[in-house]
Amino acid sequence: MKQLAENLWIVDGEAVPFFTLPYTTRMTIVRLSDGTLWVHSPIKLTPELQTQVASLGEVRYLIAPNHLHHLFLLEWQQAYPQAQSFGTSEVQTKRPDLHFEQVFTPEFNAPWSADIAQLLFTGSHFMQECVFFHQASGTLIVTDLIENFSPDAFNALQRLLARGAGILAPNGKMPLDWRLSFMFAKQQARTHLAKMLAWQPQRIVMAHGVIVEQDAMAFLQKSFAWLDLHD
Repeated sequence: MKQLAENLWIVDGEAVPFFTLPYTTRMTIVRLSDGTLWVHSPIKLTPELQTQVASLGEVRYLIAPNHLHHLFLLEWQQAYPQAQSFGTSEVQTKRPDLHFEQVFTPEFNAPWSADIAQLLFTGSHFMQECVFFHQASGTLIVTDLIENFSPDAFNALQRLLARGAGILAPNGKMPLDWRLSFMFAKQQARTHLAKMLAWQPQRIVMAHGVIVEQDAMAFLQKSFAWLDLHD
């Protein structure tokens, strides 16, 4: 567990295979103003991790930000039965065995809104993702919306594949297949990007890859250059 800012931590988990690449896993924990914990994209739960989490506070919210980030949610729900789970409609359709309090929508009124702003990034038939902004630390929290893998995470062939997909640091961005699905929805994506830029993030934490600690605004604009922002 690593603390990035006051009331903000990340925990890196084991890699899971995805499209022949070893995808590292990372969750983000925010301690809210009431002292409870908001857990984004939970990783594999171990006794050691449970002890660390207990030292921070009571788990109140479990977040499945898109339909690819659900693998370990059931074990967290079982370990923390008092916690409330939230996710996109796609993840809830994919995992009918999981219980969710509510689905993310563009109008969703989050119980954590005093601490964390959010945006449902829509426009693609491939996937929706809910992105978040921890206001006190200026941290943008994304899952697959931006992937920024270190080249050292891959062998030579895997690096070639990752570079082709556009997900190698320091030039990470949305994976190619997801980008292509916005061919007829770029204006909608630009609207979402404008809101994220209005947050003026100072840091970007993603589930996969190198965290951006400096020049976050410039990185965010560069990572979405595929939207042809000057059209």
